[in-house]
Amino acid sequence: MKPPIDNSVILVTGASSGIGAELARQLGDRARRLILTARRKDRLDTLREEILKRNQQVDVRVEPCNLADTGATEEWATDIANRLGPVDVLVNNAGFGDRAPYDHADWQKVHRMIKVNVIAPALLTHQFIGTMVERGRGGILNIGSGAGIALMPAAASYVGTKHFLHGFTEVLRLDLAATNIVVTEVCPGPVETEFDKQAGIDSETGGGLPPAMKITAEECAREAISGFEKGKPLVFPGRAYKMLMAAQSILPRSLQRWAMQKPSLEARSEVERESQQN
Repeated sequence: MKPPIDNSVILVTGASSGIGAELARQLGDRARRLILTARRKDRLDTLREEILKRNQQVDVRVEPCNLADTGATEEWATDIANRLGPVDVLVNNAGFGDRAPYDHADWQKVHRMIKVNVIAPALLTHQFIGTMVERGRGGILNIGSGAGIALMPAAASYVGTKHFLHGFTEVLRLDLAATNIVVTEVCPGPVETEFDKQAGIDSETGGGLPPAMKITAEECAREAISGFEKGKPLVFPGRAYKMLMAAQSILPRSLQRWAMQKPSLEARSEVERESQQN
């Protein structure tokens, strides 16, 4: 069973940069209509022109939405469904992170993160999945994170949101097993995007992982789409990162906790030093 990518209607969230923009480029080569959403309309407009240069046949719609505003997102999703019709493939890519011990985290940022990383994909999936099931065709591609499976010190809120997406996607796949809907989760490791900078992660180490594990957004998107087309439940882009995640999956949780104690203490010490300096 393959998702209906070719000559289809595809909606990509968080399409203004990084993995989302690259997914839009690659999917735009094959879609009939591509719906792009993010907060930054100017970036979406630029991406639209780029995609049209690659494929003049695709209908690219720029539909900005602030997914941190749940009420606005619900209205936006209803408008899209009414105005543009059924969506064949939904790509829940939008999301952001933060790096700080939870007692030092800014609540407003945490709250926005929960709304973008958790509520938005749940809401949009609920909005568009019904017509997919009715029509007997469709696909959900959720861009999660290795942090949704493993432990990541000083990122309790981000890890929590990605654990939600991981569990949500796994059970959604089970719920839709008797339908023709393909559900895949992609769990990237370090990728060359703006994500690390916005999350306060050292761009050289990718949050403590070896620099050799970092891949490009283009490679990440390519492997994501390939795994999606093969109907894989879970995709880890990048050969080295895939091997690492396979190894960690067999480690006892107690050993994983022990291994993360030192990085956690180091992260706390760093934050406290910065607080004292300020």
